[in-house]
Amino acid sequence: MRAAEQWPAQFVAFDLLRMSGTDTTAWPYMRRRAALEELFTTRGLSAPWVLCPSTTDPRVVREWLTWGSVRLEGVVFKRLTDPYRPAVRGWRKYKTRITTEAIVGAVTGPLTAPRTLLLGRYDTGGHLQYTGRTTTLAGTTARAAAALLTPAAGGHPWMGWTFPAGWGSRQLLDVNLVAPDLVVEVGIDVARDAGGRWRHPARFHRIRAELHPMHVPKLGKPD
Repeated sequence: MRAAEQWPAQFVAFDLLRMSGTDTTAWPYMRRRAALEELFTTRGLSAPWVLCPSTTDPRVVREWLTWGSVRLEGVVFKRLTDPYRPAVRGWRKYKTRITTEAIVGAVTGPLTAPRTLLLGRYDTGGHLQYTGRTTTLAGTTARAAAALLTPAAGGHPWMGWTFPAGWGSRQLLDVNLVAPDLVVEVGIDVARDAGGRWRHPARFHRIRAELHPMHVPKLGKPD
């Protein structure tokens, strides 16, 4: 009960696969959606039961994609005439992405030719925290970054840390720590884990050598 009061949860319904004992997966999506909307209306469902919004109006979609402040990850596209196909990728997702800055604290691969950059941000207590990792760098980008990276000296804030290969993965990365001096600009989506780390890999945009690490947004603060 205490956890429910502190972190209230909601059930967001976006499709209807079974209704009153009837398998609806063979119905076209527009029929399933109509039945789902009718269910919410006839049952008078309200919070914590939430009906996921849906539209066929491109103008409404464009407005939704501006809702970055509420951490809207993006929108999912479905064909109105398609049935529900389990384990088949028949939907498309458009992710909302922004560009922001982060500090390079480590790399995978050798310092002379890094494959990916491990990124960090300072929290409000002044501690450098891990926020995520880039996708694989292009050769020209790797060479440009390598020229600005310095091997870590003693007392690196990530000394002794381990880093997962991906969100939810148990596989650990083999990393080389570097002095947390280099700032880079990356493209990210808004999906975060409970600790504020980016759930998906960041896309490298450019080196921001003119920026001091303390100019990078703090962990948990708006970008």
